[in-house]
Amino acid sequence: MSPNTESGAASCCIVGGGPAGLMLGYLLARKGIDVTVLEKHQDFLRDFRGDTIHPSTLDIIWQLGFLDEFLKLPHQRAEKLYGEINGKETTLADFSHLPTQCKFIAFMPQWDFLNFIAGKAAVLPNFRLIHNAQVLSLQEDNGKVTGVMAEVDGEQQAFHADLVVGCDGRNSIVREQAGMEIRRFGAPRDVLWLKINKRPDDPEWSMGHRGPKKNFIMIDRGDYWQCGYSIAKDSLEALKAQGIPPFIDLLAEVSPFGRARLQEDIASWDDVRLLVIRVDRLKEWAKPGLLCIGDAAHAMSPIGGVGVNLAIQDAVATANIITQPLKSGTLTLRHLKRIQRRRTFPTWATQSLQIMISRAGQKTRTKPPSRMEAWLRGRKFIPFLFGRLIGVGFYREIPKL
Repeated sequence: MSPNTESGAASCCIVGGGPAGLMLGYLLARKGIDVTVLEKHQDFLRDFRGDTIHPSTLDIIWQLGFLDEFLKLPHQRAEKLYGEINGKETTLADFSHLPTQCKFIAFMPQWDFLNFIAGKAAVLPNFRLIHNAQVLSLQEDNGKVTGVMAEVDGEQQAFHADLVVGCDGRNSIVREQAGMEIRRFGAPRDVLWLKINKRPDDPEWSMGHRGPKKNFIMIDRGDYWQCGYSIAKDSLEALKAQGIPPFIDLLAEVSPFGRARLQEDIASWDDVRLLVIRVDRLKEWAKPGLLCIGDAAHAMSPIGGVGVNLAIQDAVATANIITQPLKSGTLTLRHLKRIQRRRTFPTWATQSLQIMISRAGQKTRTKPPSRMEAWLRGRKFIPFLFGRLIGVGFYREIPKL
């Protein structure tokens, strides 16, 4: 099964309807390329996915011409990010001076973001999104990937394309089937996600977004608080063995919620979701006829909430580089490798910063801070620097319209 085979138009099969997949699909379809996005779930409704929309992504949406419409969707805004250092609340990142249209992070459920992009793409005649499509294997011809075999609503179908793009996340079936080598950098912590229902009388301390504070963070989701509790890697089973009451005691010690309040929303371990933190990246992102981007190419730590935005930047860079050669039938492995070269530095730099922060958080201080560390802590520019690194990143991609 191949989209518009009679027309001879260039075609792209994107595996995964996440931020990278849908944004890339929209950008390519907008340029006249036939795009099929295969999404294994029947909808986008999944809790605790990355849903921070950073200023760099909001800029891209503005450049595409629908920022005002997008910001009408329910969301929470954070002009600053706060945390606790040595028992004192501190501004960790300040976005107020960024050279962007929006000087804030928009916290929005990812399904709303994805439905919005999918809706914009759906009006393009050469775009189609297929749900309940589980990719089973890659199709190859003389060493080149030519499509995928997928199960759609229980029936196997072949999807042929000039290019297959894996956007199917950190557990990518595409990269697994392609036998791509993964460099793993480890992570000392995992995160437990949970919901605490909001109350009208929640005091001022809870307004906005707080964290990290003694391994506890909280994000304002409008009608509930999304809370995260950081635990040592692979320690969940030991916590479960102790039962839910001791876990609630741990949360009560570090969160602003009393034990009785926590018990109302955390009745059992079914109300707690584990996020296994991984930091990795592919040694090579591409092979003939195949490219991986987003989490399929580089799994990020949740530190800074930058995963969605790096994925979007990957998608924009990919569309900018491959559109013309794909349309003209001259796309080669050289073009795909160029994408990796362009995106390697921001990926490496962001992951290195995340690893450094994670390791620093694990150290037990046995001596006073160094003069350099003390000097840095007193610098007023530090929140603006981190605001730049989190809100914009190390490199910005601008879509070619």
